[in-house]
Amino acid sequence: MPVHDWTRVEAGIFHHFHHGWIEEIQRVLNNGILPGEFYALAEQHAAGFGPDVLTLQGARDDENPPEPSHTLANGGAGVLLAPPKVQLTAETAMEFYRRKQNTITVRHVTGDRVVAMIEIVSPGNKSGRNAMRAFVEKSAELLDKRIHLLLIDVLPPGRRDPQGIHGAVWEEITGEEYVASADKPLTLASYETALTVRAYVVHFAVGDTLTDMPLFLEPREHVCVPLEATYQAAWAAVPRRWRTVIEGRGK
Repeated sequence: MPVHDWTRVEAGIFHHFHHGWIEEIQRVLNNGILPGEFYALAEQHAAGFGPDVLTLQGARDDENPPEPSHTLANGGAGVLLAPPKVQLTAETAMEFYRRKQNTITVRHVTGDRVVAMIEIVSPGNKSGRNAMRAFVEKSAELLDKRIHLLLIDVLPPGRRDPQGIHGAVWEEITGEEYVASADKPLTLASYETALTVRAYVVHFAVGDTLTDMPLFLEPREHVCVPLEATYQAAWAAVPRRWRTVIEGRGK
C-alpha cells in the first residue's frame, strides 16, 4: 500500500493514525521479532521523548562500552548480525497533540533499561521553533546516551527542517550539512550508536511503499521493523470518512 498524503487532514486525524501505528509496531515487536530478553512498550512522553528515560537510564561508560549482556540468536524473526539491507547513508492544538503522542521504547529485562526508541514524527513536532528544537536536541541526547533510535517521518519537510528530520538531527550531532533527495522528501532513519553514530537513511515520497527498517538493540545487532505491514494495519483502522479525504476522493 502506498504512503498517503497526510497534509490533507488536520493534526487530530494524523494523531489517531499515529496512535494506531505505534500500537501495531509494538505488538509485532513483542510477538516474535524481539528476542525474549527484550520487550517494547508504547509510552507517552511530553514532547515525544521523555526526560524520565534519560534520567533513569543513567550514563554508560564512554571509555569502556559494555558488552552485550545476552546472547542474540537468529531464532524466529531473529536478530541479524549482518549489516542492514538499508544503505548507510493552531499552535495550541499542535502542542496538545505533541504532548499526547506515544513513543515506542525497547527495554532489556536487566534493570528494564532502555536500549532503543522508535519515534513517528507528528505535526506537533514540526509546529514551531521550540518544538522542533526540543525534538532534535532530545534525539541527539538519546544517541549520546547510547540509545539506538528509529525515526519515521511521513510528513513533508518544512522551513524548520528543510532537509527533512534526518538533516536536522545529523547537523545537530555532527555539525555537518545534509542534503536530502528533492524528489523523495519523506524520511526513514535508523541510528546505530556506539563510540560513533551510524545512520541508515531511506528517502521516499507519497505513493511509495515503505521500506522495512533496522532497529539496533546493540552495536552491529538489529531486528527488522515491518513498517509496511504495520502501516497497512493502522491505515485499515482509520475511519472511511477520512480515508476518502486522505486519498483525495472526497471531503
